[in-house]
Amino acid sequence: MVLQHLSHESLLWAMQGGHAPSARQAASADEPGKVLIVDADPLASTRAQEQICHAGHSATCVPDARLAMQAISSFAPDLVLLAETLPDADGYATCAAIKRDPAIWHIPVIMLASKDVPAVRMRAIEAEADMFLCHPYDPNELEARIRVLLRAKRRIDRMEQAEDVIFALARAVEAKDAYTEGHLQRLALYARAIGEQLDMGARELDELCYGALLHDVGKVGVDESILRKVGPLSPDERSHMQQHPLIGERIVQPLRLGGAVAPIVRHHHERWDGQGYPDGLAGEAIPLGARIVAVADAFDAMTTQRPYNTILSFEEAMNRLIWDMGRAFDMQVVLAFVAWLNGGLHEYAVGV
Repeated sequence: MVLQHLSHESLLWAMQGGHAPSARQAASADEPGKVLIVDADPLASTRAQEQICHAGHSATCVPDARLAMQAISSFAPDLVLLAETLPDADGYATCAAIKRDPAIWHIPVIMLASKDVPAVRMRAIEAEADMFLCHPYDPNELEARIRVLLRAKRRIDRMEQAEDVIFALARAVEAKDAYTEGHLQRLALYARAIGEQLDMGARELDELCYGALLHDVGKVGVDESILRKVGPLSPDERSHMQQHPLIGERIVQPLRLGGAVAPIVRHHHERWDGQGYPDGLAGEAIPLGARIVAVADAFDAMTTQRPYNTILSFEEAMNRLIWDMGRAFDMQVVLAFVAWLNGGLHEYAVGV
C-alpha cells in the first residue's frame, strides 16, 4: 500500500479537508506549554517562573542571550519571555535573531520592558516581538497573554502538520505511477517559469508552485486501476476520474495558502473554450494559476514517457500547444511558455 506510512487518522483528516480532529486538535486548547524565561534579574525571573508554573505551565530560566539560544535548542520552548536588557546582548536584538532563524521564528516572544513609552514599543515591533509587557505587570495579564500566544502557536503547528500530510499525499499519488516520476518537480519548474514570464510577484509565484505540486493530490481518492489503465476509460471510469479536482480542492483547503491553491487544484482541467471540467469555465473565468498549470501539465505529458502516448520533442510539443491556443489553452500563457523554451532556459530542466 503506497500510503502505509501515513496514519489512518491523518489520511482521513486530509481527505475530509482537515475537518476531522486529530489527536492534537482533540486536546484542550489551553494545554500546558513550556516557557523559557530570559532575564538576568534572579528575583524577576523567579517570580515569573512561579507565576507561570502556578498557571499550569513549565518554565526554565536562563540569565543571558547565549544560554537562551542554547536552551531554545535543548528545551524546545513553546514561548519565550525575554527581558529587554541582558548582560551579553540587547534583548530586542535577541528577539530579532530568533525571528530571523527559520528553524525557530515561529516561537512566540513576549518582550519585558521597564518603561511603557512609544519608543520602547516601537523597538519591540521592529524586533518582531509577538507581545509587549511592562514591569510591573499583572500576573493575570501575563497568564492571559501566554494563553493567547500558545493557542496561536498550536494553530500554526496544526497547519504545518496538515501541510506535511498533504505533500506526502501528493508524493504518494506520483509514486502510484512509475511513468510520472519527477512530474511534480518539472511541473513546478515550468509553472514558475511561465509565471516569471508573466511578471507575477514573489507571493503569486509561491502560490503557483504550491498549486503545481498539489494539482493532482485528489487522485489519492481515485481507484488505482483507473489511474494505471492504458486504454480509454469507460464513461463511469471517466466520471470517477473527473472527481479528483474536487477531492483535491477539499484536501488543500487547510493549507496556509489554501485560499490561493484551491482554485488551481479545482480548475486545472478546465479548457479555454469551456469544454473542460469540473465546472466548464471558459476564458479568463478560469483562474490564471490553473491556466498556467494546464499548459505546463500538458507539455510535461507530451515530453515524457506515458503509457498512452509517444514522446514528443520540445519543438513538437510547443507546436501542439500553439495549435491548441484559444481552444484548450490561454494564448497568453502558451506564448509566455514558448518564449521561455525558445530562450533555452528549459535546458536545466531536462532530467529533473
